[in-house]
Amino acid sequence: MDKTPWWASTHFWKKTAIWVTAGSFLLLIGLTFDTMAKIQAGSRRVPSYAVIDQHIDYRYDASKRRYLPVIEGSAPLFGKPLAEEEAARLVALGKKTIQAKNCMNCHTLLGNGAYYAPDLTKAWLDPAWGPENVRPMLMKLFLMDPESNARTYGTGRKMPKLKITEQEAEGIVAFLKWMAAIDTNGFPYNFKTTGGE
Repeated sequence: MDKTPWWASTHFWKKTAIWVTAGSFLLLIGLTFDTMAKIQAGSRRVPSYAVIDQHIDYRYDASKRRYLPVIEGSAPLFGKPLAEEEAARLVALGKKTIQAKNCMNCHTLLGNGAYYAPDLTKAWLDPAWGPENVRPMLMKLFLMDPESNARTYGTGRKMPKLKITEQEAEGIVAFLKWMAAIDTNGFPYNFKTTGGE
């Protein structure tokens, strides 16, 4: 007679493996749907695309001990308010252009990419681009002709000319402004805006 305890039997561990695998699979499906709902544009942490028509800042919240995006007041991108559909198209064009030009080969977006060039997650809020009334135009001109509008700050690193059209440049600026409004749990850390103290 076999004296193997029930908890050490092959039969028990086969059943356990099947149940754990099935349970993990169901949990993964549930977490996927939960995550998708939280990262969709228009959710609590990811604003709708129309946010590009508002003033966006990044301020420290002492109760949460991290920086949070602050969205307040009207500030239409390029001086022209856009409907939600128009804003969505412009942001999508910017995202597709960033992918097509392989910007992540040098830059970082939301923690992904390379570290040769600046992180673009909160690039819209970088005080180096000047006041908000001229920022979109300065960014657009830079994207279209980085050599003539270079901002290297002594690093010697320059962005190559990528033949970005005016429409594509406007889309990239819209994408960067929208991305600055995403609540990224304070990422990138140590990033400060002009009003972000």
